[in-house]
Amino acid sequence: MVDTTNEFNRRGAWGLHCVLDMKRGNIEKITSAEAIGIFAQELCKVIDMKPFGEPIVIHFGSDNLMGFSLAQLIETSLISGHFVDQNGDGYIDIFSCKAYDPEVAYEFCKQYFKFEDGTIRVMFRE
Repeated sequence: MVDTTNEFNRRGAWGLHCVLDMKRGNIEKITSAEAIGIFAQELCKVIDMKPFGEPIVIHFGSDNLMGFSLAQLIETSLISGHFVDQNGDGYIDIFSCKAYDPEVAYEFCKQYFKFEDGTIRVMFRE
């Protein structure tokens, strides 16, 4: 993986966007508003972001789309997530105008929710 801070600065990037597609997490955590809210607060600490307000965690959907969605504003943009009740999958986006380490974010997410597998994509917004 690229040293994102150096690449961020080299490009003069406006933002860093990390897209995590995570598979088969711990259903108890994936289906808990409290656990998802704590996750958002802890992720902010791990990637050195300052939350702006409390996380918003709402359960909605239908059939196999039922699950929680997360929005955590941060001073430099937004962390969002969508968690699927049926299979424990999680889709997490971190966008910030401040550089951070996407690999650290990925590992924290994987460990917190005990995801079995996942992918990471990193984009520099210019």
